[in-house]
Amino acid sequence: MRFGYERFAELDEQALEEGWPPGWRMDHEDREANRQKILAGRLKTDLWVFAYGSLIWDPAVHVTEYRHGFLQGWHRSFCMRLEGGRGSHDRPGLMAALDEGGQCDGVVFRITAGLVDHETKFLWHREMFAGAYEPRFLEVDTPQGSVEALVFVMDRSNRRYVPHLDQEKAAKMIAIAEGGLGSNFDYLHSLVGHLNELDIEDREMRQLLERARVHR
Repeated sequence: MRFGYERFAELDEQALEEGWPPGWRMDHEDREANRQKILAGRLKTDLWVFAYGSLIWDPAVHVTEYRHGFLQGWHRSFCMRLEGGRGSHDRPGLMAALDEGGQCDGVVFRITAGLVDHETKFLWHREMFAGAYEPRFLEVDTPQGSVEALVFVMDRSNRRYVPHLDQEKAAKMIAIAEGGLGSNFDYLHSLVGHLNELDIEDREMRQLLERARVHR
């Protein structure tokens, strides 16, 4: 999931051909302005990033160190409507995001200072592709002590936010959604598999996977 502007160009052409609605992705200028704003004063120091979804197994940036991470006040939730990648406009899927309340186990990874400016451009291409996340710096507990980490949480003002979605409905959406990157079910399956490998307990994700499997 490390891509440059050529991938945006391909998708822009597809969007034009298929008549996707306006605002399906974030403008390049707005994305870069957001990166500069969020990382102001931090581009020449080591950067910690909290991963709770596919960043766990596919960060697509050069990582120097990994740690187990625990974030208080936010929980992992399939609360973002997905109309591309692993979903479509006809059969939208759902993407994992962080929503307010509860807690979340994941990992934090460190990008060394000399690479932060370069590598976060790719990180913003990926995480802020549609502008549906809100980047924040939050305190994350690790076995080696707490760190201030960059965290991409759900932007509740974004049109893609689908709060309080019934788990059965979410499971059905995930079971049948598919896009250019593959099936939505495979994403959920991979997420649960990697959480298992890391001995991270998330009962809701496991239940969601089992319900989605029924609708395959």
